[in-house]
Amino acid sequence: MSKPIISVNHLSKVYKTGDIEVKALSDVSIQINEGEFVAIMGSSGSGKSTLMHIMGALDKPTSGSYLLVGHNVESLSDDELAEIRNKKIGFVFQAFNLLARTSAIDNVKLPMDYAGYPDNEQEQRAKQVLQMVGLADRMDHSPNELSGGQQQRVAIARALVMKPAIILADEPTGNIASVQAEEIMDIFQKLNDDGHTIVMITHEEDIAEHAKRIIHLFDGKIKI
Repeated sequence: MSKPIISVNHLSKVYKTGDIEVKALSDVSIQINEGEFVAIMGSSGSGKSTLMHIMGALDKPTSGSYLLVGHNVESLSDDELAEIRNKKIGFVFQAFNLLARTSAIDNVKLPMDYAGYPDNEQEQRAKQVLQMVGLADRMDHSPNELSGGQQQRVAIARALVMKPAIILADEPTGNIASVQAEEIMDIFQKLNDDGHTIVMITHEEDIAEHAKRIIHLFDGKIKI
């Protein structure tokens, strides 16, 4: 039986600006098991980006608890959070976040370089994941020589290279054409079929339908 990889319990997040308080999340509880493909849907201001930041150990909740692969995230130090982000989570962002004048393969190597992997292992693993996303013939190309869809494939390869426990994708098709978006979703579905746990934030229904479970957020709460 698959075990919980993400466990969010009664989680709230309040942002304060002077005397003004904005409640971005209110009493959210979610459990995601190993091997699931979950889409979190919501319009702008629903709290989905805040939830993604907390799940990605980029932010901490105001109250409630968040367990990621058994680790209580809000009790970790900044160094421990950085290690969790690099080794347990693969991030895929709407904006790709690739280094502009750096080849696809060197972009993919970055997390391994940060973690101190030897050069030969970096090369081997980067080639393997680029092949997995269909870019074996574009490894030496820089982002400006690649289409939007190809750039997102590089970003997916970079997310996979550390063999993370979970892939967090934030509006992964937001900056690419619809045909390329379908290709990206095919890659996510294949990755999920191979056992990867994927949590995807999106506001697009047709994209969310590629997931096996959809969670709706509205005004910081789960909409039943």
